Amino acid sequence: MLYQTENPHGGDLYGREGMLDFSSNINPLGTPEAVRRAAIESLAGLERYPDPFCRRLRAAIAVCEGVPEEWILCGSGAAELIYSFCAAARPDPSLELAPTFSEYALALAAADCRTIRYPLEREHDFTLAGDFLPALERSGARAVFLCNPNNPTGRLIPQALLEQTAELCHEKGVCLFVDECFLDLSDGWENGSLKHLLGSCPELMILKAFTKNYGMAGLRLGYCLCADGALLSEMSKAVQPWNVSVPAQAAGVAALEERGFLERARAVIFCERTWMTKAMRELGLWVCPSQANYLLFYAPFPLAEKTPAHGVLLRDCGNYPGLGKGWFRAAVKRREKNERLLAALSAAIREAH
Repeated sequence: MLYQTENPHGGDLYGREGMLDFSSNINPLGTPEAVRRAAIESLAGLERYPDPFCRRLRAAIAVCEGVPEEWILCGSGAAELIYSFCAAARPDPSLELAPTFSEYALALAAADCRTIRYPLEREHDFTLAGDFLPALERSGARAVFLCNPNNPTGRLIPQALLEQTAELCHEKGVCLFVDECFLDLSDGWENGSLKHLLGSCPELMILKAFTKNYGMAGLRLGYCLCADGALLSEMSKAVQPWNVSVPAQAAGVAALEERGFLERARAVIFCERTWMTKAMRELGLWVCPSQANYLLFYAPFPLAEKTPAHGVLLRDCGNYPGLGKGWFRAAVKRREKNERLLAALSAAIREAH
């Protein structure tokens, strides 16, 4: 838990009854009913410790991802795996993008590792380009953290560049940590993963989570894929053995059986994201052309203090290196909720004038 510090993330609805949360990027379809049912039915076994090897869950993930079970390590959410990776590998220094998900730098700092940042440019829609490779080679980094699609920009990394980065990391013996937690809800879901390189690139670590895909943020369940068994073993030693709860394991197995759920969600996301982008630009906001289930935008108006008064929470991105005051992120939800967001933004902009 957090203790005597501010919450740097979204999703903090506790104590804010009735608010519509656009700060966390959960699947707009929510949690599948079969997943809820599996979690509830698992409560009959709460007197038992969870399976510390996550046997059923790892077997289901192996089938879904098409990888050997020994390449899979499960954790209590993706964040725990980020921290256990940093604790095990201690990659000092490490390279990340700016802006990107803040948890990489926080986990590196907890492991006494330095962070080097490669800046992305608004003029290029925050897209990672080929000049990243020579910068990586010059950096002396022992690990590279890439979020694909990137959070908070929603931009996918070009596949050719990802593969070139993996090749360079393999040549240099540099860990490549690729966060694909949002990939299955993005435009790059079909061909954007690097998991086909796991066997030939043991330096590659891929992070996945049930949180966003299946609306399971409250259960905390993630996993990583890596062919380096020694590294996975060290990561497992960095956490307690019963870190994945009985309900989380049961819900994860059930989620992977929901074959058409993500396809339905992607259809909603594409339609609503297109509508939201157009509507937000008509309000005078600069909106990054997203390929994911969230939108990064810039508002030359003080929105952070005003939208909660209209029942809407945004993710204030002022604490992201490479952004600053005036930057916000909003999740893509269903039309009725998205209309409430646009109404709140419109009202806040009127008040700002």
